[in-house]
Amino acid sequence: MSEAGTGTVGDHWADFLDVAEEAAIAVLAQVGKGDKVAADQAAVDGMHRAFGGLPLSARVVIGEGEMDEAPMLYIGEQLGLGGLECDIAVDPLEGTGLTAAAQDGAMTVLAAGPKGSLLHAPDIYMEKICAGPAAAGKLRIDAPLEDNVQALAKALSRPTNRLVAAVLDRPRHEEIIAQLRRMGLTVRLLSAGDVGPAVATCLPDGDVDLVVGTGGAPEGVLTACAVRALGGTFCGRLRPENDTERRRLEEMFGQDAERPLGIEEIVHSDDVVFAATSVTDSFVGPRPRRQGGGVWLSSLVVCRSGVRRVCRFVALDEH
Repeated sequence: MSEAGTGTVGDHWADFLDVAEEAAIAVLAQVGKGDKVAADQAAVDGMHRAFGGLPLSARVVIGEGEMDEAPMLYIGEQLGLGGLECDIAVDPLEGTGLTAAAQDGAMTVLAAGPKGSLLHAPDIYMEKICAGPAAAGKLRIDAPLEDNVQALAKALSRPTNRLVAAVLDRPRHEEIIAQLRRMGLTVRLLSAGDVGPAVATCLPDGDVDLVVGTGGAPEGVLTACAVRALGGTFCGRLRPENDTERRRLEEMFGQDAERPLGIEEIVHSDDVVFAATSVTDSFVGPRPRRQGGGVWLSSLVVCRSGVRRVCRFVALDEH
């Protein structure tokens, strides 16, 4: 690891792993307790505490909201002890409802890049399509879904009936789900959380080939960080739902704010880090396991130097 103020964001991957783990440990007591608000707050507290000790000068570009909406991890907040300047995007707890119900798929998530490298995405919807490296340059957010599926099938040298697509189970996706099934794809419906399945499209052991649909723009930026580091495919388009959101979007990005966005426009650097730790069983790994005076944690770190799956024991008396 580099000294504070030197090196690259990727050199600090272990620091970002510590942050994801700290947030996961903080939320352990809330798993299965039915209170998603308390679970989210615990994760925020743990992540904020961990960021405070990093040898970095980190600015939140995607977080819990604007300053008047969130006391911690708000957009624009400066974190760390000083040093290398970087942007951070956080989802302290991806799957608050999953955590409250002790269901699969919950994890703590963050991403980082050099200062000015991450799209400051407002908390609105983003239309997304994501696949692995084989489909790089072959999918378009403004193309018909059938064309994108056929392009993916050709890139993977597989018929469409051997492709797996993950889609958030929402009324707005009824037609997308129906189209995918008509083309023969296996459709995995997600009750919450599209970050994990999207990253899984780029991993050799991933069991998803395509993620498509409309979800949160902040989650889209987090996903794009991992996908860029893995050489995968991610396209997006911001989708305001009302005039207020549209005006704010145009103030930030101009009149063509709803244009298709390639991954290079969302993440402007290859020097990115994505870190996630399982809170319940997830694509990252099994849920935390208590043992003696500590807990075994499963995490995933992605940066341009490679993919690290980390399983390690953390003593709880240190927290």
